[in-house]
Amino acid sequence: MNKPVVVSEQASVVPVPDTMQGRPVKAASKAATSAASAGPAYIVLAGISFSHFLNDTMQSLIASVYPILKESYALSFAQIGMITLAFQFTASLLQPVVGHFTDKKAQPFSLAIGMGSTFFGLLLLSAANQYATILVAAALVGLGSAVFHPESARIARLASGGRYGFAQSVFQLGGSFGTSMGPVLAALIVVPFGQPSIAWFSLFAFLAIAILLRIGVWYRPQITNKKPAPIHLHPDAPSPRRVRIALVVLVALLFSKQLYVSSLSSYYIFYLIDKFGVSTQSAQLYLFVFLAANAVGAFLGGPLGDRFGRKYVIWISVLGALPFTLALPYAGLYASAALTVIIGLILSSTTSSIIVFAQELMPHRFGMISGVFFGVAFGIGGLGAAVLGKLADYTGIGFVYQLCAFLPAIGLLAVFLPKMPKHLR
Repeated sequence: MNKPVVVSEQASVVPVPDTMQGRPVKAASKAATSAASAGPAYIVLAGISFSHFLNDTMQSLIASVYPILKESYALSFAQIGMITLAFQFTASLLQPVVGHFTDKKAQPFSLAIGMGSTFFGLLLLSAANQYATILVAAALVGLGSAVFHPESARIARLASGGRYGFAQSVFQLGGSFGTSMGPVLAALIVVPFGQPSIAWFSLFAFLAIAILLRIGVWYRPQITNKKPAPIHLHPDAPSPRRVRIALVVLVALLFSKQLYVSSLSSYYIFYLIDKFGVSTQSAQLYLFVFLAANAVGAFLGGPLGDRFGRKYVIWISVLGALPFTLALPYAGLYASAALTVIIGLILSSTTSSIIVFAQELMPHRFGMISGVFFGVAFGIGGLGAAVLGKLADYTGIGFVYQLCAFLPAIGLLAVFLPKMPKHLR
């Protein structure tokens, strides 16, 4: 591995890093300085965040209709976990590949094309009458996610105006809010009208395609006719060995966070029904409360990382949730709702800081790193969800939440993260 490249904030604004050749560029020019002073491209950030909202609303719909699918097809918890795995594994397998490819040759209209996979996946899910067909539909939605995330994260950074944590948080806010809307829409539309009503959500994909085509028009001139400049190493950059260790730690931290979130997203509805006897619609609304808190926390984490340092935010976010996750399995219904709000706010605030930290460790592999963290780390969470489903079949859903309560303790690994140059902290 080559020594990591660290580019100054002022020099790596639009259009830096240069993604056409997959290498960051330090442009010591007045143009770069004026781009930094111009600030974020808010319209582009809003567009890519709203597309993220639409994308993740459609994705979260899959988990939200699990009770309907479980009842209609007499599925076990293990089979429910396999649906999550089919969706997450497709995204996990392909996102780093997509990111590596677009590092070499960016594809401005690939986002709109990828969204077409989600469009067809939802239509197939609405008409599926066999378990195998449900798995294929979930995999198609995962494919759309694989294409969407690496390039959309790159677009958010290009439009950041140097405020990388802020831009990543705006981008994450759309996705987190979209994830929280899935249970509400399922409760209002899918539960009353049944599985065929899922087809109506393909209109979200159609709208996202239209927006992403327009963003592609903005994106194309950012990546064409850009000549790569020499790579400049920062003297305080961590060594290649420290970078490798840090990336492993960051993947482990994101895995612990995502596995806990996946356990709530996939099984919290069943937990509430089993422990408190609430209705499916009521349980979906409680899930919405948790996911909405996730959305707020995801937005706050990025600006806090820009201001106080990403390493500190990572420490506080992951470990700070531990007392509340430990208390959750022993709380009553309303106390559980309150605890999930606190957990969502604290735990999700780490996502932006983890991803931006990783991107700054290896900015010359921006697409691949984004793909690894959006894909592999989230995909491992999906694999963990499948294992938890199998465990729930044998031990009960309550034991699963007692076990998952210890996941934030993995945050202790943050002690191995390197000290970054001051302007990147």
